[in-house]
Amino acid sequence: RVRTIPDDAIIRRYFNETCPPMLTHPQFNPIAFQIGSFGVHWYGLMYLIGFIGFLWLGRLRIRQGLYPGWKAEELDDLLFYGVLGVILGGRIGYVFFYKPDYYLAHLPEIFKVWQGGMAFHGGFLGVLVAALAFGRKSGRRFLEITDFIAPLVPIGLGCGRLGNFINGELWGRVTSPDAPWAMLFPQAHQADLALAQTQPELLAQLDQYGALPRHASQLYQFALEGVALFVILWLYSSKPRKTGQISAMFLLGYGAFRFIAEFARQPDDFLGLLAMNFSMGQWLSLPMILIGAHLLWWTSRRAD
Repeated sequence: RVRTIPDDAIIRRYFNETCPPMLTHPQFNPIAFQIGSFGVHWYGLMYLIGFIGFLWLGRLRIRQGLYPGWKAEELDDLLFYGVLGVILGGRIGYVFFYKPDYYLAHLPEIFKVWQGGMAFHGGFLGVLVAALAFGRKSGRRFLEITDFIAPLVPIGLGCGRLGNFINGELWGRVTSPDAPWAMLFPQAHQADLALAQTQPELLAQLDQYGALPRHASQLYQFALEGVALFVILWLYSSKPRKTGQISAMFLLGYGAFRFIAEFARQPDDFLGLLAMNFSMGQWLSLPMILIGAHLLWWTSRRAD
């Protein structure tokens, strides 16, 4: 059965006029505001809010005296190193983890970051390299630095997931139309068509609703990786801990939450599910869980 693909205006009008009561993505304008011909995107603002939150929370922790010897000036330098690590690591990680063959054949496109394509796990590795560089400059131990920044990171992760939701990207897997959390994503129309043509039982849903009901996995990740992880790490780090234990809790917490959320997130269409029906995000999260568990065990057995 061959279906034609209407343009975006027809899709939106169809959704507004024919969809039965069901959660539908609000279709936010990705541009928050414009200054002349320059448009400021919500996704960029989410990054900015995350960086501001990092500075504010870091200064709060320094004032609380939980990290003796840290100064606000060091926090500014640490953010600079971290931003470079996030951007460079996130892009390089996306290139090598997700599309190595494509970018090896199209090398100039590696630098076109405005077209999208950032990977958290790559950004995470970039931050670790940045922490090493900052440690060499400041004379601080690596785990001392990562313990300090770990509780400050989830606010940026949560902001990033809100940015994904505003853009209507990284939607979730298909779910039951009767589920109270099911949401229709007009942006997923072509993916819905392709999926329904390989699974005929979904054609009826596509005809009835105009889209396939999906998990709003961006909001799940916001709740887990942003809110829940922040609360856990903030409370855990509010008491003296051995060096490395806060970092271990971040690895365990993020790895576990990301692994769980990936069951609801739609795998990248160019990768699909890999061995054991795990996504790339799950396979990249497993080492974080294992390293975090080992680090927590190792730090608990040694003197600080």
